Amino acid sequence: MKTKYAFLVGAALCIAPQASFAHHSFAAFDNAKTVTITGTVKEFQWTNPHAWIQVMVQGANGASEEWSVEGGSPNQLSRSGWKKLSLKPGDKISVKIHPLKAGDRGGSMMTVSLADGTVLGGGPPAPTPAQ
Repeated sequence: MKTKYAFLVGAALCIAPQASFAHHSFAAFDNAKTVTITGTVKEFQWTNPHAWIQVMVQGANGASEEWSVEGGSPNQLSRSGWKKLSLKPGDKISVKIHPLKAGDRGGSMMTVSLADGTVLGGGPPAPTPAQ
């Protein structure tokens, strides 16, 4: 019985680090491109493991489109000057993002500019290209 328990613990320890690395992949984002979207905050989610901003942006056809912007963790963002109430529904903002490679309406946050001119840093550091 002890051998079976030790095997299960060992297997769990081998798998756990791989799962945590997989979570922090930025492969979905095109880090070679920067796009700026301007719109109105629908919702700001100050949640772990990453904060999210839902932004309503006027599309090319004039209709309002919802964009999902992923930021860093609340811990990381707070070290960059963010607070839980930094954004409120109805706030007008401009967001620089690395867009999703698939072309969906979303991206990884770089900076957020508020209506008063304040600029807040955004997401996790961009991965460094292999040299």
